[in-house]
Amino acid sequence: MSDFNLNAFSQAVADLAAKATPALASFATHHHRTASAFHWSDGYFVTAEEAVEAGEEIELTLASGGTVKAELIGRDPSTGVALLKPADAAGAPVLAKADAVRPGNIAIAIGNSQGSALAVSGSVGEVGPAWRSMRGGTIDRRIHLAVGAGGRFEGGPVLDAKGALIGMLLFGPRGRALVMPYETIERAVATLREKGHVARGYLGAGLHPVRDRDAHGAMVMSLDDAGPAKAAGLSLGDIIVAWNGEAVHGPRDLIRRLGPDSAGASVTLGVVRGGEQRDVTLTIGEKPLS
Repeated sequence: MSDFNLNAFSQAVADLAAKATPALASFATHHHRTASAFHWSDGYFVTAEEAVEAGEEIELTLASGGTVKAELIGRDPSTGVALLKPADAAGAPVLAKADAVRPGNIAIAIGNSQGSALAVSGSVGEVGPAWRSMRGGTIDRRIHLAVGAGGRFEGGPVLDAKGALIGMLLFGPRGRALVMPYETIERAVATLREKGHVARGYLGAGLHPVRDRDAHGAMVMSLDDAGPAKAAGLSLGDIIVAWNGEAVHGPRDLIRRLGPDSAGASVTLGVVRGGEQRDVTLTIGEKPLS
């Protein structure tokens, strides 16, 4: 007979969640639902960027049930991280950082809903190398979860079997649960504390996908008069088919390349104009704040 004690395991998972709960908070989003947040360090909380809007009033409900006004310090759409600064975060602990995780390791997602603790356990479903988000952010590790967490968990921490922080829970396409690794959060928080935003690359061109026999890429449909694309000589109807010699498969592929590390970089775009291919060199701008 196995010595495994299911009840002891169950209580251990609940104890790990309870120990981390004082670091949690929640708030009502502009989507009229509840999202979670957690204390990162120095009185700053992090949450899901998708859950907050610039200029909106944010009131955090802490784990104690008390409420406190919070300022939105900044958002980074490329990593999905938003940084909040409540008027008072006294007593909120900082979660220890986890070691590397592997597929099959236990994962515990925790959250807060108007002062009520939320917790669900599952496992790490996939671990992969660094990847680039659809908005051009460099994500340190690909971590997908086999965890049945609802929307109220979004922006909350994901813990390992020691109760240490793997990262923040977000939802990808088709509602798939994924983790924004703590290394990525750390970079985003440092920039948001310093600048209030994370720069993104900017072409200044409206694009449309093209897929035909002659060209496969992103067609220029509009141009910002003050943007880098027009300054470099791109014209309406040009089809961008390459970036520094690498094929561009459409607007989404191009946008992925316009991450924070692209602003200020000089790139050579392969362009098809009137059936002829040419190279256009330009300096990527910084996306205006709006």
